[in-house]
Amino acid sequence: MKIAMIGTGYVGLVSGVCFSDFGHNVVCVDKDANKIANLKQGKVPIFEPGLDMLMAKNVDAGRLTFTVDLRSAIEGADAVFIAVGTPPNEDGSADLGYVLAVAQEIGEKMQQPIVVADKSTVPVGTADKVRATIQSALEQRGVEIDFDVVSNPEFLREGSAVKDFMYPDRIVVGTDQPRSQRVMEELYDAFAKKENRLQFVGVRDAEMIKYAANAMLATKISFMNEVALMCDEFGIDVENVRRGIGTDPRIGPSFIYPGCGYGGSCFPKDVRAMAHMANQAGLDNTIFDAVERRNERQQLVLIRSTEKGLMMHALFYADEVRSFDEIELDDHVEPKPAELELARQLIEQLAGERFDPSRYEDDYRRAVLEAIEKKVAGEEVVIAPVGEPREQIIDLMAALKKSLAEKRGGTERKPARAKGPRGRKKSASG
Repeated sequence: MKIAMIGTGYVGLVSGVCFSDFGHNVVCVDKDANKIANLKQGKVPIFEPGLDMLMAKNVDAGRLTFTVDLRSAIEGADAVFIAVGTPPNEDGSADLGYVLAVAQEIGEKMQQPIVVADKSTVPVGTADKVRATIQSALEQRGVEIDFDVVSNPEFLREGSAVKDFMYPDRIVVGTDQPRSQRVMEELYDAFAKKENRLQFVGVRDAEMIKYAANAMLATKISFMNEVALMCDEFGIDVENVRRGIGTDPRIGPSFIYPGCGYGGSCFPKDVRAMAHMANQAGLDNTIFDAVERRNERQQLVLIRSTEKGLMMHALFYADEVRSFDEIELDDHVEPKPAELELARQLIEQLAGERFDPSRYEDDYRRAVLEAIEKKVAGEEVVIAPVGEPREQIIDLMAALKKSLAEKRGGTERKPARAKGPRGRKKSASG
């Protein structure tokens, strides 16, 4: 089948590359000519384990191409995916400007029946707006072309996006049209051979599932942070509480690590979007407001629990980095994907530059230390929220302490581990 993937950001590029690896012919489209030129040269704008090799493999096989020309991309396509950004507005709602601009262009340039799939995270009712926009453009052209709009939300995690796409726990498709269902079944046929992971639901159901999933995970994080504060007050080890409830299969061990709160590009905006949708519907959104309020306050907890009057800088390690138990801080061991992902996130967040593994010849510790030193130069205290299963990061902080001491003429300023008021360790959640 031929697929047009509009948008080559994290979701669009990963999805396009993986679809091509299933044997589909994929054309990735982006208005950014420089990005497309780099992709044609094999330069991947993001670091995602395995993505560069998978992209090169399918480009060489002729199944994956890149263009700025949307008209040629959708010509003959069976499905067109919209995978552009939906940044938050000031009121918390999702900005659908990019999504609807793409819908308008599709309506202006499509020549044959197609299935349009919303891959972007969009609020309930967006498919209706996309459908109306395309239909309006067709009417202005004076043509009648059959099309349908479905919702196909992504559930990819940074650092394991390729694996998540190739081995999903579920694939949600929102449609009420038999033809669209057949197209999506063929697209995802590889997942139905051993175990059918496809879930066909209503269009609005699918749109809500994505937001509800992220809001639920954010709620678990905020809930556990509130429990951690109570544990501090009553002299209880929160780690014992976490393990005690995490072994309950109804709760599970994921997303119940207390720390500095959730972050990243999804949870904050999606919780706010859920709250905005509830407000728009005239509903009481007590839970979503409480989740966000707890998260905002949590970021001050670690700082308030340190000595007053000291200059400090907090380094927050995002919980999106998975598989920390695989990290080996051994110079003689080739870095594993989890190590490189940790280095990438630290360097890009702290130094504001794209991480290039080849620049450091696998000496990822040096790369991370350089980024940290650049960020905390002149600070008195460095707070690094870490904990099981991330104890190995302490070695990095020890090396940082030594390096900073040498640069400051031998005076060591201790990088402090994040602790609660009674000295119990807290692990970071993002």
